[in-house]
Amino acid sequence: MRLRRTQKVGQMKQKVFVTRNIPGHGIELLKKHFVVKVAPQNGPITRPNLLKGAKWADAVLSLLTDKIDADFLSQNKHLKIVANYAVGYDNIDLKSATLCHIPITNTPGVLTESVAEHAVALMMALGKRVVEADSFLRAGKYKAWNPSLLLGTEFDGKTCGVIGTGRIGALFVKFAKALNMHIVYTDVNRVPELEKEYGAKFTTLDSLLKQSDFVSVHVPLLPSTRHLINAKTLKLMKKTAFLINTSRGPVVDEKALYQALKRKQIAGAGLDVFEFEPKPVAGLTKLSTVVLTPHIASATVEARNEMSILAAQNIIAALNGKTPPSLVNKDLVK
Repeated sequence: MRLRRTQKVGQMKQKVFVTRNIPGHGIELLKKHFVVKVAPQNGPITRPNLLKGAKWADAVLSLLTDKIDADFLSQNKHLKIVANYAVGYDNIDLKSATLCHIPITNTPGVLTESVAEHAVALMMALGKRVVEADSFLRAGKYKAWNPSLLLGTEFDGKTCGVIGTGRIGALFVKFAKALNMHIVYTDVNRVPELEKEYGAKFTTLDSLLKQSDFVSVHVPLLPSTRHLINAKTLKLMKKTAFLINTSRGPVVDEKALYQALKRKQIAGAGLDVFEFEPKPVAGLTKLSTVVLTPHIASATVEARNEMSILAAQNIIAALNGKTPPSLVNKDLVK
């Protein structure tokens, strides 16, 4: 398969549809080369407007909230690229896109630091009970120093289990080791570099859950990882252990997690993503042992700017007949 040929010199500028305004310099970069239309709504785009914009355009810059399914793709086979403003692309029917000869790209690498740092922030907030303490003080409950008040846990010497050691998971390993934590990890393949540099030990998922004091999830959403953390696996965790998820919401069976937290099967959880976004499972927000953030792990000025630039670079390459730097469906260029 080959990427599609683009316009010839002298033809009208090609058109790019951006499904929602995004931060960073990416849109500005696109406007130097193409006619760009940015959807004006403050929130996810409606389905009719998504389809209308795609029919107008040669390229679409999409967000995770945009469903790029078989129906969308079959109606817009003229598209030369769909550039997803995210590392994950579970919002896109990749198989259908490949069948329609439409390149799909993502934004890997540029948000690694931001997401790994956020996972550490959630771990810190849980271990030191930061959110609970903040609410306690704001409610006027702090009357005097108390030696038993809001006792947390130290990280030094604790075991940290890392599920998935791609770019983000590997950096999280580095951060956890800096806290002098013992690292165990699981993945589809061993990573000798992590074992050599940080003393990380490869193990099975069940073994990892049984021995870890903190468990941080860093896997993509695939059929094999959906509900990877469920009622059965949660029962393997220590009652003093904490779960952190900055990957994709459906990796964790959120209803099972709520029940485990309610029954105090585990000590707490830090979630940046949710199975039924944008709403967490009912009752989860009422638990003091849970720290919740609204899918902001990549929400730094630096990361979002680099994401927008990389998305723009993918589009510029595709509309000039070149292979995009972050092409996901690589079969198109074989």
